[in-house]
Order: sequence, then structure tokens, then C-alpha cells
Amino acid sequence: MKERLQKYMARCGVASRRKCEEIILQGRVTVNGITVNDITIIDDEKDVVKIDGKTIKPETEKIYIMLNKPVGVITSAKDEKNRKTVLDIVKVKERIYPVGRLDYDTSGLLILTNDGEAAYKMTHPSKEIDKVYIARVKGIPTKDEIKNFEAGLKIDDYITSPSKLKIIKSMEKESVLQIIIHEGRNRQVRKMCEKIGHPVIKLKRIRIGKLNLGDLREGEWRNLTESEIDYIKSL
Repeated sequence: MKERLQKYMARCGVASRRKCEEIILQGRVTVNGITVNDITIIDDEKDVVKIDGKTIKPETEKIYIMLNKPVGVITSAKDEKNRKTVLDIVKVKERIYPVGRLDYDTSGLLILTNDGEAAYKMTHPSKEIDKVYIARVKGIPTKDEIKNFEAGLKIDDYITSPSKLKIIKSMEKESVLQIIIHEGRNRQVRKMCEKIGHPVIKLKRIRIGKLNLGDLREGEWRNLTESEIDYIKSL
């Protein structure tokens, strides 16, 4: 079967399609012994694909795992600074990778899989999947600040998509918020809270779409249920 190289790599459980494209552009991939550094079409029945000299083949068994990522753990398969990664916590024989990212200092729900198609569906912007966070922040947002937050904020070189913010608990100098966004840009929730003058003290993701963290303890992981897997595939 002929298909795009990055799609084949994702099917082999290497990483998401987007990450696979980066690996190709880095010149780490060979097809039949020839280094490729652009997107190409391969024949999965005839061509031999290697990454860093190791042959890759499609994973026969698909794995879907939910992790409650602790603070101080990198959302990556490897870290150049030798910090603890999510794969140091989730140890399975299959080659899996995280879907999307959670910051080093953010805890909560993270999905890991070797199903490239599922990862693609969960992270593609067109799906507009809710990502729900609980944030403890400095101060208490005003009605105007909440309105600005929800309408969209200018951050770095982009304007955030419409979002939702609800105050769950108010204290003297702090508050606990529920924040719902569709995007997942680098440190986005933290930057949004900073923008309205309420820096994050603590941040946790509790839901992605219909996938709920529930009572899964920090640092623990479990396999997704059949209904959860069906939900991902239905996206």
C-alpha cells in the first residue's frame, strides 16, 4: 500500500504525524538506504524505512493509555537534559508516545498511544476538542477580565480562540478557576492568565473531550476502556 512517509511512521508508533514530519526534515530517516529529508510517498510492502539506523514496522497491537502526569516530568519520549519523562513512568513493551503536550510544571490528563491516526484526530485543530483545566491563580478575575479572556487574547504572535473561564472558589488573595480551551499552544493557559493579570500558581488538566481524569492519582496510569477508545476513533 502506498502512503505518505509521515503517515507510515505514525502507524509504526514513532510519533504523531506532525512530529514525524520534523524527524524527516532532520534527515534522520532512510528509505531503502537513502536518506530522505522531505515528505515522500512509500510502498509499505516493498520499502524499508529506518530511523537513526533502526528499521520500523507497523505496530500490530494498538495501545491507548491515560496518565495523570505529575509536575516535574517531561512530556516527551527523551530529554536532552536527562530529566524524567512520561515514558519513565509508563513502561510497556510497545513503542508509545504522548499525544500533545503538558508543560513541565503542569499536571494532569495525558494520553499515550502507538496509534498515529488516533493521535492525529485528537490534536488536529479542526476537531476543536475541549481541554479542561483547573487553575489556582493570584487574585480574583473581574467580570471584564473574564470577558476579555473568553473573547480572545493577543499572545505572542497569535490571538487565542474563544474560551471559557469560571470562578470555582474565591479566597482573599487567590482564586480557583475552571478554564476550557480548544487549542494547545505552548504554555497557553499560563500565558492567558498572565495576560489578564492573574498568574498561575498551580495548573492541572482534568479532561480532554469526553476523556475524564476521574480519580486517577497523580503519577498513576491505566489503559483506556473500550468506550473511551471508540470515542477517540469516532472523532
